[in-house]
Amino acid sequence: MQNTIRLELESHILSLVNDEVLTNDNVDEWHHLAFNEDYYLIGYWNCEQWLNKHDVSVFEAISTIQEYEQDNFGESYTKVDNAESVVNMYVYIMGEELLTSLDCDDVEVLREDL
Repeated sequence: MQNTIRLELESHILSLVNDEVLTNDNVDEWHHLAFNEDYYLIGYWNCEQWLNKHDVSVFEAISTIQEYEQDNFGESYTKVDNAESVVNMYVYIMGEELLTSLDCDDVEVLREDL
């Protein structure tokens, strides 16, 4: 994962911790609450700019999505016909990777690690 993406997602997670969306009572749902409860980014143009900002080609993002879905579901489900669906699924995957790497089960430890 690119460092700029990691820093942005860490900031997003920390905001959710500070807003008490992520708590010790919902540890098993942190990934869902942070990256699947709502769109991470809305708007085709905004999503295209996000990819550019983080120097991620649309083909790299689509490849990551397809590989993830093949590994986890045996087929691809995400429609990759627009930047919004691509970025939101890509962030979902990167968010899962980040939370897995942090390996926290306590909100205070998570806060410290971020």
